Amino acid sequence: MRIVAGTARGRTLLAPPGLDTRPTAIRAREALFSILTPRIPGARVLDLFAGSGALGLEALSRGAQTATLVDISPKAVACMQQNATACGFSPECLRMDALCALAGFAANKQVFDLVFLDPPYRSSLLAQALAECAPLLAPGGLVVAESDRPLALDPAPSGLTASPPRRYGAVNFTFFERN
Repeated sequence: MRIVAGTARGRTLLAPPGLDTRPTAIRAREALFSILTPRIPGARVLDLFAGSGALGLEALSRGAQTATLVDISPKAVACMQQNATACGFSPECLRMDALCALAGFAANKQVFDLVFLDPPYRSSLLAQALAECAPLLAPGGLVVAESDRPLALDPAPSGLTASPPRRYGAVNFTFFERN
């Protein structure tokens, strides 16, 4: 696994040991960031269920202003901190439950331009996290939800408008824009 483009292009990223995380494949990440290119420069990024931190670090490499990486696993947080150091970045790395993090960000009135959600597949965490994201998005902000199959959220969570999912190999990305 490596950073695809930007200032840290080619830097190798570690994945947390074990089977608890599932890093986004390089080809899927490359396709995703091709779509997101105009949104990245200067963006405030939140990477929930961050695992290795690859999505947030890729955004920093491509010009994001800040990144906050959140994961509940101590192994994942240690890994994302190592990866950030190897890339020359200093994102905020938080070891905490993603839903608690969202509540804390909302209480502190933090806003983000781009939020990545990549929870364990087939869990209720994706729908729960999406429901809490709209108040955290800056005007025109975007949530990218990663899943193993197209999401069946009808209607979209309050304050968000969904775009049709895009499939890249075994990964589906669904985009939710703040309305």
